[in-house]
Amino acid sequence: MEKERCLLVAVQLPGEEENDMEELEQLVEAAGGEVISSIVQNKQSIDNRFYAGQGKIEEIANYVKELDIDTVIFNDELSGSQIRNIEEIVEAKVIDRTNLILDIFAKRALTKEGQLQVELAQLKYSLPRLIGVNKNLSRLGGGIGTRGPGEQKLEIDRRRIKEKITDIQNQLEVLEKVRETKRKKRMKDQVPIVSIVGYTNAGKSTLLNALMDNEYREEGENKKVFAHDMLFATLDTELRRVRLPGGRSAVFSDTVGFIKKLPTQIVEAFKGTLEEIKYADLIIHLIDINDENLSAHKETTIELIEKITGSEIPILTVYNKVDKILNEKVSVLNNGIIYISAKYKYNIQELLEAVDNKINGPKNFY
Repeated sequence: MEKERCLLVAVQLPGEEENDMEELEQLVEAAGGEVISSIVQNKQSIDNRFYAGQGKIEEIANYVKELDIDTVIFNDELSGSQIRNIEEIVEAKVIDRTNLILDIFAKRALTKEGQLQVELAQLKYSLPRLIGVNKNLSRLGGGIGTRGPGEQKLEIDRRRIKEKITDIQNQLEVLEKVRETKRKKRMKDQVPIVSIVGYTNAGKSTLLNALMDNEYREEGENKKVFAHDMLFATLDTELRRVRLPGGRSAVFSDTVGFIKKLPTQIVEAFKGTLEEIKYADLIIHLIDINDENLSAHKETTIELIEKITGSEIPILTVYNKVDKILNEKVSVLNNGIIYISAKYKYNIQELLEAVDNKINGPKNFY
C-alpha cells in the first residue's frame, strides 16, 4: 500500500516559538504518511478564512498539483470553515495537527477504554466541523485523519453525535469507577504509586519493561509492554508492581506521552487516565537526553503535570538514552538528576534506590 504524500504547512507569528516542523514530520510518519515538502509562512496574524492567507493557499494549490500531494497538513488546529475554504482551492484532503494526532491515537488504542477515549475525542473534534469538511474523502478513499471508530462522516448529524458522546461518557464513567476501586485497594494496602511521565517517545514503556527484569520485578509480574521508537507508540496506561531495594513494593504506571499543543479533546477524553497521576506518591519525569528541543519539551511536560495534578507531588527528574548522548547542551553532572539507559538497563538500580529514598526515606540498601 502506497503511503499518502503529504505537504506540511505552518504559520510563524511574531514572538512565537519557532514552529517545530520536524515534530510534525514525525507525527506524519507515525500516522503512516510520507512528507514530500513543507512550507512555513511568516505572518503578523492568522487569517480567519484561510489560516495562511488566500495568496499562500493558492501557492500551496500549485505545489499540490506539481508534487502530486494527497494530503495537506497544517501545524495548528483549524476551524471547519477554514478547512472548507482551503479544500476548495487546493483540491486535496486538508487536515490539521489535532486531526493528525487523533488519527495516531486511533491506530494505537488497544484497550476498550483507550478506544472509547479516542472515539470521544474524535467526536468532540468533529462536532463543530460537520458542514462541508473533507469533501475530498470520497475521491481519496479515506486515509490519514479518517481512521478509527470516531471517523468523520458528513451524514451524521449533530444530534446523533451528541447522543454518542453521552453514551461514551457513561461507559467511561463505569470504567473510571472500576479504576477507582482498584486505586482505593492499593491505597488501603499502602502500596506507593510511581507515575512515569514525559514527552512522547522519551522511553517510558522501555523503562517499564526494564523494571520487569527478573532482578526488580515483583513475583507474578512478567508481562512486558509494547515499546517502539516512534511518537505515541503506546496510549493505554500500564501498571506494574516492582520490588524496591529496601524490600518494599511499589506500583509503577506508564502514561500517555505528552506533546506540544496536545489537543484539548485528548486531555478531556483521557482525563480519567491522566488523573491517575494525581494519586501518585512520586512522579518520574523522564526526559530524552538527546532531544534537540529538550528545554521546550521539558517545559511542556512540567506545565501539563501542574495542570493535571494541581498539587505538590514530588518529582524525580530522570534523563534517559545516555547510551547515545548527542546533546552537547546537557552536562552529565552529579546534580540530583538520575541518568539512565532504559534500553540497556544502565543505572536502573540507582534509579530504584532514588525512588525508594523519595518514597520511604533514606536507608541502608541491601
